[in-house]
Amino acid sequence: MKKHLIAPSLLAADFANLQRDIEMVNRSDADWFHVDIMDGSFAPNISFGMPVVKAMKRHATKPLDVHCMVVQPERYIQQIRDAGADIITVHYEACTHLHRVIQQIKETGAKAGVAINPHTRADVLEPIIEDIDLALVMSVNPGFGGQKFIYGTLEKIRKVKEMIIVRNSPALIEVDGGVGLQNAEKVLKAGADVLVAGSAVFKAEDPTATISKLKALDVNTLSI
Repeated sequence: MKKHLIAPSLLAADFANLQRDIEMVNRSDADWFHVDIMDGSFAPNISFGMPVVKAMKRHATKPLDVHCMVVQPERYIQQIRDAGADIITVHYEACTHLHRVIQQIKETGAKAGVAINPHTRADVLEPIIEDIDLALVMSVNPGFGGQKFIYGTLEKIRKVKEMIIVRNSPALIEVDGGVGLQNAEKVLKAGADVLVAGSAVFKAEDPTATISKLKALDVNTLSI
């Protein structure tokens, strides 16, 4: 069975030492960098812009998994790809013409993801589940790191997993928000393929060891 992926979220990194933290992730057992772009409108915060993403790309040796939390994301898709994104995820709630935006992402050569907020039903993904590479299930409300995991998300992950199996979709399930060693087993058992971990990694006493522990979890032996 394919091993799950770990995507440390740079939103929780030390911005004054961003290169240092990126190089730590490069050396670690992590698989992707998770990069949040927020516009202060869709999510109540402002984060990285294109110049910062470009700077991250210069130092990152692993794929950039860019989570686009902005209104009308179609305005920025090409810029995000040009900045270095390997995966571009947009929100269902932010897209009037979701199929079109997914195709726009794929036309740039990036992998396409769609995210859903905690209040959004899993079944909204059904019309596009065969078209995407990533289904991102938010387990906190978008905007800020350090929030507590919403445990009702586990049932939503199970529903998305069932949808993927029934429709024979290639999509991976990514879970973002409040994920750490205290709940990662439950998240994986529910069906997640990619764990986004921000504060759990960068606020840890030993971030590299924490990444290794998250990566070492074996879903085939989990009893939860």
